[in-house]
Amino acid sequence: MNDPSSAYKVETTSRLAQWKIDNLSSCTYRKSDPFKIGKWNWHLSVEKNRVLFVKLYPEISNLTRENPPIASFSIRVICSAGDRKALTHPGITDKKLKTNDDFVWQVEVPLTGKFIIDVEFLDLKTSSPDGGEPSSIWAEGIAKKQSNATALACLGRMLKESIHTDITINASDGSIGAHRAVLSSRSPVFSSMFAHDLKEKELSTINISDMSLEACQAFLNYIYGSIQHEEFLDHRLALIRAADKYDINDLKEACHESLLEDIDTKNVLERLQSASLYQLPKLKMSCMTYLVKFSRIFDIREDFDAFMQCADRDLIAEIFHEILIAWKGF
Repeated sequence: MNDPSSAYKVETTSRLAQWKIDNLSSCTYRKSDPFKIGKWNWHLSVEKNRVLFVKLYPEISNLTRENPPIASFSIRVICSAGDRKALTHPGITDKKLKTNDDFVWQVEVPLTGKFIIDVEFLDLKTSSPDGGEPSSIWAEGIAKKQSNATALACLGRMLKESIHTDITINASDGSIGAHRAVLSSRSPVFSSMFAHDLKEKELSTINISDMSLEACQAFLNYIYGSIQHEEFLDHRLALIRAADKYDINDLKEACHESLLEDIDTKNVLERLQSASLYQLPKLKMSCMTYLVKFSRIFDIREDFDAFMQCADRDLIAEIFHEILIAWKGF
């Protein structure tokens, strides 16, 4: 027998919330359990009379009163039976949500049987205390936070201005000067290269032919503590490959955590492949959940079919295992 409390539970990832509702009768009101996205606890509610009313709002708290979320999100209602018809709201951009009446969606199309309310948070902002522009709670870079700005400023300048460089790194489309001591201190692989009589020590060069010059620059900027947030975001997959290759665990973990934050239909398959290749369990599970439990697999059928033609056999088996579990649950 199904647990009655599960009727109010909302499943979440870092930016996605999904509420599965089973046979909502007429003249019925239902409010979900609280679920956490960003800094706030949220609720969904549905009221079915002649039409269906769907509401999304933050739980009332001191945080909500003092600093209410300014939300951008897409929301849709998916009929779970038949061809999984989806009714999609036009979308909400930068709307301040404080009460349960700030966002109300009146769904005119009649619904019967099971359906799913699916909310994808595109951004969450808070007002600036000095009256400036609102800032995104997801705009702060993990890589940047790990830097000690005062100590690393000099290292960054050494790299940028090529001060006393003693090693050349050849990327696929260009070269960059660097410092053996810095590379050795950050990577046991680089340290081994320079400690033994390998060609890298003799020729004072390192060939990294699987990285572009731009990605290699981002890699070195991270090592030297001067990477910028947008640069980090643009090159996360290349950086995680380099981190795995050169055994730089903090970079690998920073990429891993960041890749969890913005999974969507455009990148989920590439990230799933990377998660399997570089042994990133949290990313793999999040991608699996996004595809299977949240049914995004139906939105990218052609891409998914092509992915399955070339994916690793063990990964394919894991995907089918998750699909079987999902079928049993709903």
